[in-house]
Amino acid sequence: MRQFLNLILILFIVFIGSAQNDDCKCCTVKHGEFDFWIGKWTVTKPDGSLAGTNTIDKIQGQCILRENWVSAQGHYTGTSNNFYNSSSRQWEQIWIDNQGGNLHLKGNRKGNQMILKTAVSKNKDGNPYFHKVTWTLNNDGSVRQYWETITNDTEVTVAFDGLYKKTE
Repeated sequence: MRQFLNLILILFIVFIGSAQNDDCKCCTVKHGEFDFWIGKWTVTKPDGSLAGTNTIDKIQGQCILRENWVSAQGHYTGTSNNFYNSSSRQWEQIWIDNQGGNLHLKGNRKGNQMILKTAVSKNKDGNPYFHKVTWTLNNDGSVRQYWETITNDTEVTVAFDGLYKKTE
């Protein structure tokens, strides 16, 4: 009888544990690939000067990685929602800022990097271009965000290069 009760207890624990995991639809390895960016950050430029601050957290049942950016002077702010799209099997970011700018990036994690790109558009001269943003997790826990604008598949302009260091 004692063994039977122990078996029932073990099955109950396993059932409760699996039921809790089923409630979190975004608690998968794929949904956690960008979690290295979660935190409160101070962001510096390559010359060491302050670029701004950024707070990244998870919301909506762990399904959205939300970004809240504030530039060093506070004049430029923006928010992004980042999520793993199970249908397309890729990450997406939708960025909107207080200047009316927006980006929609898509891509995946490769090693210690999350690499997202926009679709190709045409600039004012009619040349094709796209944005590519790479977040690299460094060995010390800092994160480098490197944003390139690539025109005609060859001309690269660095739009932003920031080093994230956690404040908390």
